[in-house]
Amino acid sequence: MGWLPDPVERLLEVALVGELTVIGRNGRPVTHPLIPLYDGEKIYLHSSTLFSKKLEHIKRDGRVSLALTDPVAMKGNLDRATIQGMARVIEDDPHSDWERLILELWRAKEPSIDDFLKARVALPLFFERAVIEITPERSLYWADGQTDRAPMEARAPRREAA
Repeated sequence: MGWLPDPVERLLEVALVGELTVIGRNGRPVTHPLIPLYDGEKIYLHSSTLFSKKLEHIKRDGRVSLALTDPVAMKGNLDRATIQGMARVIEDDPHSDWERLILELWRAKEPSIDDFLKARVALPLFFERAVIEITPERSLYWADGQTDRAPMEARAPRREAA
């Protein structure tokens, strides 16, 4: 599928929470916990469109980092990874873009979303969502969470100019 190493892809598939770091207005990093969804090539996250600073930050500067570090959120897996890349916000239609782009990935990872969908009328603002699409460029991986050792590093293959 994609170029990410197999152990990093496995973490993305099980992780219920990842820490997305964006560059804030003042140039400092700002971190947000979000559910990472992976389609084998791109990483997708989603956010309410209501008062979302992270969306503003990404629109201003798309350089992001996604850390997978919490063994509880990764179902006991001690491995750790950081993925750096470029993000863009997809919000042409906050009512349906997210359903078209990520609902099946979200449902596969967190089936309880269907319970929220049943309450959609009661929670209308929750379902006005923007999709954050990350194109990975670099990954760092620490087996067994051993961050006292150098990580395994991988980079996206260079694309030939057309």
